[in-house]
Amino acid sequence: MHRPPLHTPTRPALAAGLGLILSLLAWSAWQPFDRTTWWLEVIPVLIGLPLLIATWSRYPLSSLLYALLALHMAVLILGGAYSYARVPLGFALQDWLDLARNPYDRIGHFFQGLVPALLARELLQRGTYVRGRRMLAFVVVCIALAISACYELIEWAAALALGQGADEFLGTQGDSWDTQSDMAMALLGALCTVGILGRWQDRQLGLDPRPNNI
Repeated sequence: MHRPPLHTPTRPALAAGLGLILSLLAWSAWQPFDRTTWWLEVIPVLIGLPLLIATWSRYPLSSLLYALLALHMAVLILGGAYSYARVPLGFALQDWLDLARNPYDRIGHFFQGLVPALLARELLQRGTYVRGRRMLAFVVVCIALAISACYELIEWAAALALGQGADEFLGTQGDSWDTQSDMAMALLGALCTVGILGRWQDRQLGLDPRPNNI
């Protein structure tokens, strides 16, 4: 059966997205709240962005994935510029929802589950490494949780290495259950990928979005 082509963004759209992320990155690097925190927060962007540029011509990703990768990078960059506990958007949400703390770090960890899960799902689907929608969903969620757990270990290592210098990077805001809450948000993000974005992604990959329980 003929498969429709992969839905990828146009070159102008890619260039616009790249320009936006680079501009945001340059702005955040100008005078961040804390330079060490900035490096720790944006290093995934500094690693991931060159990889995306290097692979876009020979292994382009779907438009949906590129868009959410860019949004995730923006979340990380803002967190690096202000530190997660001080992002103005978080304070606005705190007032609006009457919360006891700035919730911006929860947004970051939600995307930490959603976007890696979407990336893993796309790579596994295109490489036909996993067959059956239930098994694919299980593996994708496990990958996202593994990434979240690794990130928490990195935060722990940073706390040991930097002492109080890691406080802004950790952004616990006095929450003794911060690690567990972060991983729960990553799980929620991964489940949103599987339950909400999966069929949209399938259409962009030219796959049959009908249920398959094999």
